[in-house]
Amino acid sequence: MVNRDVVLTRISKLNEYLDFLKEIQKYSIEEYLNSPMIYGSAERFLHLSIECIIDISSHIIADMRFRKPASNREIFEILYENKIINDSLKEKLSNMAGLRNILVHDYILNKRIVYEIIKNNLKDIEDFVNIIIEYI
Repeated sequence: MVNRDVVLTRISKLNEYLDFLKEIQKYSIEEYLNSPMIYGSAERFLHLSIECIIDISSHIIADMRFRKPASNREIFEILYENKIINDSLKEKLSNMAGLRNILVHDYILNKRIVYEIIKNNLKDIEDFVNIIIEYI
């Protein structure tokens, strides 16, 4: 059985990060690219959001005694196998896990890509939250 309180606490933190990212959506691409404070915050809050998604998912996998993932990407394959998320969300979250590695390891990152993700893909995170709340 999933520890609902633990998951809800993490979802609360994820929603907080989403709120920060939604504030960043208000900036134009020019404002974003020309302000290290804005794009640095964007990258950090996106990274923290992805970490929350991975953490919540890992917690569910452990509590439900699903098979152990070998990678962050495989976490979402396991959620899909157990009918918690659909194939489309599995792919999107797996891509986020890959982006997380780029953000964490400070690889050369095209700032426009992060901006576009924040402008166009926060719904994927919101969908994940809604599915998990329904699941638990």
